[in-house]
Amino acid sequence: MFTVRKSNERGFADHGWLKSRHTFSFADYYDPKHMGFKNLRVINEDRIAGGTGFGTHPHRDMEIISYVIKGALEHKDSMGNITQIKPYEVQRMSAGTGVVHSEYNASPNEETHFFQIWIMPNQLGQNPGYGQKSFEDKINSKKLALVVSQDGRDGSITIKQDADMYISRLKAKDKVEFNLKAGRGAWVQIVRGKIRIGNEELSSGDAISTHESQILKFNAIEDSEFILFDL
Repeated sequence: MFTVRKSNERGFADHGWLKSRHTFSFADYYDPKHMGFKNLRVINEDRIAGGTGFGTHPHRDMEIISYVIKGALEHKDSMGNITQIKPYEVQRMSAGTGVVHSEYNASPNEETHFFQIWIMPNQLGQNPGYGQKSFEDKINSKKLALVVSQDGRDGSITIKQDADMYISRLKAKDKVEFNLKAGRGAWVQIVRGKIRIGNEELSSGDAISTHESQILKFNAIEDSEFILFDL
């Protein structure tokens, strides 16, 4: 059995410089039916205008993942990291006992489009940490590329939780399958394009989830991209 979360049902915030779609309750958007999925707490699809961004602010006890779709995101934090996150790159910041950071659009004019994802850690009060890596070759060569995992297998970035994150870019008519094991849950977030999963047809911004062990069958109706979480 699948549960579908349509794009236009998500929370929406328009701050002028920032337009954000909230899959789960976040900030001023509250929906008791959508507080998260297993250990997945936040999926925000953000679009930041050129020359703007999030000023310095704190986080703690959260695994925060950023995935840039278009543009570039400039990151600075209290651990001493000063980086840019570009398309095909994934960043993981383990907030642990506390981190202060800022995120700005690296371009003065062009919009930056990215996903910010929060996953609850397996325990509180851990040391902060940071990881960033380009998965361009992997995403372009595999139909389902593992980018985040607890054990760092297959070259993925480590996370302090039993959670796997995959990125898939498919050409029209491509197919891929994923075996969801017993006791696990899957959340699939469509980034772009149109995909059929089982009998459900999903478009950009839509999502689908299940708690049932099964083989998930993805069929790309057009050139598409999605993020798969196995939790």
